Amino acid sequence: MRSQRVWDLVIPLKPLVLAKSRLGDLRPGLALAFAQDTVAAALACAAVRGVHVVTDDALAAAELSALGARIVPDAPAAGLNAALAHGARVVRAERSLGAVAALNADLPALRPAELAAVLEAASAEAGRAFLADAAGVGTTLLATAPGTELRPAFGGPSRARHRASGAREITLSGVDSVRRDVDTASDLRAALALGVGPHTARATAALQL
Repeated sequence: MRSQRVWDLVIPLKPLVLAKSRLGDLRPGLALAFAQDTVAAALACAAVRGVHVVTDDALAAAELSALGARIVPDAPAAGLNAALAHGARVVRAERSLGAVAALNADLPALRPAELAAVLEAASAEAGRAFLADAAGVGTTLLATAPGTELRPAFGGPSRARHRASGAREITLSGVDSVRRDVDTASDLRAALALGVGPHTARATAALQL
């Protein structure tokens, strides 16, 4: 019987004042709430050994470390994929044979059991595997087996880029919460319909969506 891998997750988070520009003036508070619910759900997943958040935002660092995440300073300061590659290197410097996955920070409806199912599917791969977002254009999770480089290509039409790079696509059904990232008000309404975590619920309670 194949043993189930235990994963370290790397989650990137840009400074809150720059995050979620399509959500208007509410974006700093919403971005933090999304990240808090994402981190809390990831830490509650039985397949996850640790969550490492790459950020230079002091408020986010304090709030997410209080939940149990490890904060990794964004030393490259060169964008999303550089931050993810840096986070993966930090993890691998300590756990050279560990399994590492990059996960979006804006999954406020994330369910631990659904994340576990995606990571179990990734465990069947000898190299890299990814999960497309709900729109079928981007990527919400990129996983890499022990001894394999992460090689992230997030942003925009990243589904096609990850597929072209040789990563295998995870095609599970029933994992909508892992696919439902939030960039727009429409995305947020869809996440709310799934059922978001407590931080996002509080942050959106007074909004008319």
